[in-house]
Amino acid sequence: MSRKFGKVLLSLAIPAVLITTALAAPANADQAVRLQYRTSAPGATTAQAEPWLRLFNDGTTTIPLNQVKIRYYLTGAETYRFACSWAVVSCSTVTGQFVRQAGADQYLEVGFTSGSLAPGANTSDMQLRFYRSDWQTFTQSDDYSYGSQTSYSNWDKIAVYVNGALAWGEPNGGSDPDPTDPPTDPPGQSGELFDDFTYTGSNDPRLAQRGWTVRSSSGGPGVPGATWSPSAVSFPGGLLTLDSSTNGTAGGTVQTELSTANRKFFEGTYAARVRFSDAPTSGPDGEHVVQTFFTITPLRYNLDPDYGELDFEYLPNGGWGEPSNILYTTSWETYQGDPWQAVNTHTLERASFAGWHDLVIQVSGGRMKYYVDGRLFADHGDIYYPETPMWIMFNQWFIDLQGATGTRTYRQQVDWLYYSGNEVVSPADVGSRVAALRAAGTAFKDTVPNP
Repeated sequence: MSRKFGKVLLSLAIPAVLITTALAAPANADQAVRLQYRTSAPGATTAQAEPWLRLFNDGTTTIPLNQVKIRYYLTGAETYRFACSWAVVSCSTVTGQFVRQAGADQYLEVGFTSGSLAPGANTSDMQLRFYRSDWQTFTQSDDYSYGSQTSYSNWDKIAVYVNGALAWGEPNGGSDPDPTDPPTDPPGQSGELFDDFTYTGSNDPRLAQRGWTVRSSSGGPGVPGATWSPSAVSFPGGLLTLDSSTNGTAGGTVQTELSTANRKFFEGTYAARVRFSDAPTSGPDGEHVVQTFFTITPLRYNLDPDYGELDFEYLPNGGWGEPSNILYTTSWETYQGDPWQAVNTHTLERASFAGWHDLVIQVSGGRMKYYVDGRLFADHGDIYYPETPMWIMFNQWFIDLQGATGTRTYRQQVDWLYYSGNEVVSPADVGSRVAALRAAGTAFKDTVPNP
């Protein structure tokens, strides 16, 4: 459930060109690369490994960084999380994924979404880190790629591939399986979900048949003791309409939510056309209401590393210490309820977003990109990248109660929802696809496999 409390990683004497030749034949003689390594966590055991890297272009042609993969080899099958602490090339362009090898070994594959490396240049510092998903300490001294040096030196136990070909270093075991088609390549498009919200009401049997749940159960987020009411969810004119209201008491507070019944949405593109409102449809204004579009997984226990949540949250009257309207995009790694501990990152904009907006979240390659009306609003990633399939939800709820006299009702509406699995779809293409579905008379489509 969406909540925002703020939800909280020997410089060699031989000339470099000779080292490159001795260790590995480069992918292209004009694109000779060299990698230097140091660690800022040199202990044999550690809470997190901290490999710092510098990639050099000793060749004569520019190397597009999106063609480069760097592989750091680990011993053991534990589950790890990757993070970029700081990088001259910008952490927003750095990705990291763990790939299983034969037996119990694995490697961390570091890549780039953009940028280039000119002849004679280097990336300068890339301060990376990784840690066990259960936050336990681990032994790193037996990892193939680990070295205890705290000053940069050329390091051949980390392999570099350029355009799929080994260009530097000695992979663990001498070679990697099929480096031109690494197992980190994402699978192809895996189904679409589209809903035009053409329903007669919250009791329309097609809602359940099509995988929707209108919430009636109690609990958070929002005001303790408030009611989640299906009767306050309607579909006039084919618009999902959430009418949440309060009379200033918990017993007189009604909140609303529509959720997918199945957790079957993971990497891909999420999009919805949502209408936020600044003022109530009736009664006095001033409540701290939250209007949302988000994805989420359940928290099985405090600081569950497999928890995930990607939020659009609009607060027309502020809240959480904000005095007026504000839009948040928040990506969660995990949290603990009591005592409160949040692991998240967020981007905000203090402005009115009343009216209709096309909201898009792209989840791919270790990054989550949030768009508002085609404009890139936020780019998150690293430890906040989701690990497991999620539900899709819309809800409208109250942070607290202001105690004003009289009942006031706030309205959030949704025109359509679109999802494409394992595919990055631009906001413009989302609009074109939705228009084509509507032109074909398609009110609902779901080809996303059930779990």
